[in-house]
Amino acid sequence: MGHPIHGLCGRLTAGYIRTMGISTHILDTAKGRPGAGVNVSLERMDGDFWEEVATGKTDADGRAMLLPKERPAAAGIYRISFDTASYYKKEKLKGLYPIVEIAFTVAKGQKHYHIPLLLTANGYSTYRGT
Repeated sequence: MGHPIHGLCGRLTAGYIRTMGISTHILDTAKGRPGAGVNVSLERMDGDFWEEVATGKTDADGRAMLLPKERPAAAGIYRISFDTASYYKKEKLKGLYPIVEIAFTVAKGQKHYHIPLLLTANGYSTYRGT
């Protein structure tokens, strides 16, 4: 079982993001502001099961560092889960997606993955950020 990392969500600058392992950023595109205070978890596929690697919460800028550069990600399939139901409730929105899960592949030798979530109450999208 992995060892969760708690409380690693600090203000991140563009230069710092480039040196990290795995990070995320939520932007509420309907409101035009960051998705702050959202619980997120990072898991890695281990055979037929998902193993929790880290948990955290997005900061005031909607950012969360899930795996710091000091603990580089092993190659494999990862998944970030976002507790969007709690965010919608806090924002007094009726959201369609209570949990958003984004699975992605980490390639051998890659040191940084930034996986943003663009969110509205009725939709979302993602991409590999920098």
